[in-house]
Amino acid sequence: MENNKNILIIGDMPGYGKMGLAGMLPILSNIGHSIYNLPTALVSNNFDYGQFSVLDTTDYMEQTIQVWQTLGFQFDCMTTGFLASAAQVDLLRSFIDSQQKEGFLVVTDPIMGDAGKLYNGSTRETVDNMRRFAGVADVIVPNLTEAEFLTGLYEGEETLTRDQAQKVLGGLLDLGPQSAVITSGRERETGRHVVWGFDGQFGEQFTVPYRFIKAHFPGTGDIFTSLLTGQLLKGRTLPQAVQWAVDLLERLIFMEQDVAERNNGIRIEKYLSVLTE
Repeated sequence: MENNKNILIIGDMPGYGKMGLAGMLPILSNIGHSIYNLPTALVSNNFDYGQFSVLDTTDYMEQTIQVWQTLGFQFDCMTTGFLASAAQVDLLRSFIDSQQKEGFLVVTDPIMGDAGKLYNGSTRETVDNMRRFAGVADVIVPNLTEAEFLTGLYEGEETLTRDQAQKVLGGLLDLGPQSAVITSGRERETGRHVVWGFDGQFGEQFTVPYRFIKAHFPGTGDIFTSLLTGQLLKGRTLPQAVQWAVDLLERLIFMEQDVAERNNGIRIEKYLSVLTE
């Protein structure tokens, strides 16, 4: 598939920090696509600071989608991240259905939690909402914690056996997506840090190991989703796209690991040239 696709990025927009829309827009624009955005919430800053403000934008989303449909705007790809409510899930399910055409791609990161627990503000209702939304995705990209909550399997476990990982992948696929990728996994048998995946196009399960760098940056999941989506739009297979995204994200984390303030995420604009090497 050639570049210059119309991509709609749906997710939260922080005023301070490089995560959500702020982290994804530069990457996909730099790859050469026409990028548009639909914020699900405006957030003051990363929640790790302990104090934050969140503005739910559901009313704006409804009005914007109505205008876009009247104007006949069409997209080739949508990525979705943080969704604030059941109302947003219903709204976006309907909107995605209205955009369906040959080659249309939906990549969903069900942002809810990490490190074995849900984020502040995420609840069991959030999990139920994302279960309902997963079925509209071509590719769903949860981290291990999110995959466990979505499937109800091994909740809170930070390592899985290969057999358990296969069961979680199966549980994700039962929700309706064509393909599934579990990031931030760790194999119990070997201790390796890995990404587990199932490629629905070829019916194949795969595992991609990566080097773990002990440096936590918010927004790395958003970067991974952007890199993965860009590769899929170039026609790469899902395992190829995952491998490329893993390698590049590892490189970005390595280059940023000594920065003093990590709560703001990776300074992605500083490294855009790396994406095209």
